[in-house]
Amino acid sequence: MSVPEGVEVPRVAARAALAVPGVTGLQRTLRRSLADAAHRVPARREAPSHEAGVRARHDRRSGTWHLEVRCVLDDGRRALDAARDVRDSVRTRVGSHLADLEAEAPVDVTVEVTRIDTRAR
Repeated sequence: MSVPEGVEVPRVAARAALAVPGVTGLQRTLRRSLADAAHRVPARREAPSHEAGVRARHDRRSGTWHLEVRCVLDDGRRALDAARDVRDSVRTRVGSHLADLEAEAPVDVTVEVTRIDTRAR
């Protein structure tokens, strides 16, 4: 199965995760932060994209999308409940996005809570 043009799985996943109550942001991986710092032009300051907190990989043999979402949560909800909601929301929205593109595929989502932000309240 080939991946069609215009599939924006990380963007769709990021938006779905950020829409979940209790999610205050997505955190980039250390590897991505270091790579961006090494290639950044000093005069240009950009805010990191939300997709930076989502890692997406498409397994061409099985057709499955594997997503890793790194979330920062506020302290108003149990982390387990928020992580489950993120997983369900991302799986549903990405699956729907792929169906709209006639590229239906299984979606496997792993959620990592990287921080609980006590200042978000």
